[in-house]
Amino acid sequence: MERYILVKELGEGAFGSVRQAINQETGEVVAIKQIKREYDSWEECLSLREVKSLQKLNHPKIVKLKELILRNKLLYFVFEYMEQNLYQVIADRKTLFSEAEVRDLCRQVFQGLAYMQKQGYFHRDLKPENLLVTRGAVKIADFGLAREINSRPPFTQYVSTRWYRAPEVILQSDFYNSKVDMWAMGAIMAELFTLRPLFPGTGEANQMYKICSVLGAPTMYSWADGIHLARTINYQFPEFDGVPLSALIPSASEEAISLISMLCSWNPCNRPTADEALKHPFFRSCFYIPPSLRFRDTASAGTNGESEQECYKRYHEALSNSNLNHSFPSPNKLHAYSSTPVHRDLNRANQHVSIPARQFRFGPQSSNMGGTTAHGVSHAADTLPHMTNASRKQFVVQPRLLPLKAGEQGIAESADMFIRPAQKFHPATIYSGKVAV
Repeated sequence: MERYILVKELGEGAFGSVRQAINQETGEVVAIKQIKREYDSWEECLSLREVKSLQKLNHPKIVKLKELILRNKLLYFVFEYMEQNLYQVIADRKTLFSEAEVRDLCRQVFQGLAYMQKQGYFHRDLKPENLLVTRGAVKIADFGLAREINSRPPFTQYVSTRWYRAPEVILQSDFYNSKVDMWAMGAIMAELFTLRPLFPGTGEANQMYKICSVLGAPTMYSWADGIHLARTINYQFPEFDGVPLSALIPSASEEAISLISMLCSWNPCNRPTADEALKHPFFRSCFYIPPSLRFRDTASAGTNGESEQECYKRYHEALSNSNLNHSFPSPNKLHAYSSTPVHRDLNRANQHVSIPARQFRFGPQSSNMGGTTAHGVSHAADTLPHMTNASRKQFVVQPRLLPLKAGEQGIAESADMFIRPAQKFHPATIYSGKVAV
């Protein structure tokens, strides 16, 4: 540690702290994360899940671990320094991202995920805070929850921040895989278009309520395994028909809506892999954007995505014989850090609460439930049950709906669903300027 000069603290939590530092020998700026827990030996340090995954993963779209230091029983991770995380980029935006900017950002993340899954890993905690941005590059960070795809279940029930948590995880499935990352990417992609979260739940029950209000309740046809999981924990899905994503994300093209719809499919095996997502028509028009033409925090064009290991079908016995055969018809044929702490403008105190095993009981939430209208959160959930639309078809691009004018009533009111309720950071897992936790 003697060769590093500590510059300033970037973030602190229950598990450790992150500081900006300078390597005196090279002049390189780095981020050093100190773990509060004490370790007696290198063997103990090297057995950590985050260390194992970062040692095996080496890709331009994954934050680089430069060095591990064990001093006086304290473990230090030395990472490359990144200027911001994606949440900070979103929070600083005064106008919506263009579709080209969204495409460029998402393409880089999918490239990193495709590489990870080819190497046999999935992240389990994708969210804007864990996507770091600097000088036009986007990199995946925070591998504290990463698992090997071929790890033997059951897995831990808590993974990912609630807004980006896949429904199979909310329903306490012991069998899940890399498709939880694809769900998270669908939610992140929608958020890039609107600058608001797609499913901003205020609790476990409300999270599923938000998902159903947008996608419509699953059926035995669309997700039989989910119905069985819900019955196991005595949960009843709220009865919603759902709304077209094109109404909630009016700035997105048909190709973008198509990809988000696939990523946010109820059935995990109907979500594309990262490599398949890169082959979607949404990315066919992707081209290199010179740094001088990019907005200051967007991602640059990176290396080509690598093929991803296919979804192993151990998710649940009910789906053990199902096969995924993605095709992407032409839409024409179908209808981190920062120098100062940054806080999400919502109370996230309950975002990381684990659910007691097999004690998960809740039903459709009433419209006047406390906490759902904090800081201007709309009554969209009240109006959604009265709206109808055709059943969503898998891989079908939803028709675009024209936004309503001011004063008109109708589906456009559901845009208020994206307003973030007030939440706080959970000190155990959130750093304002973290590299990885």
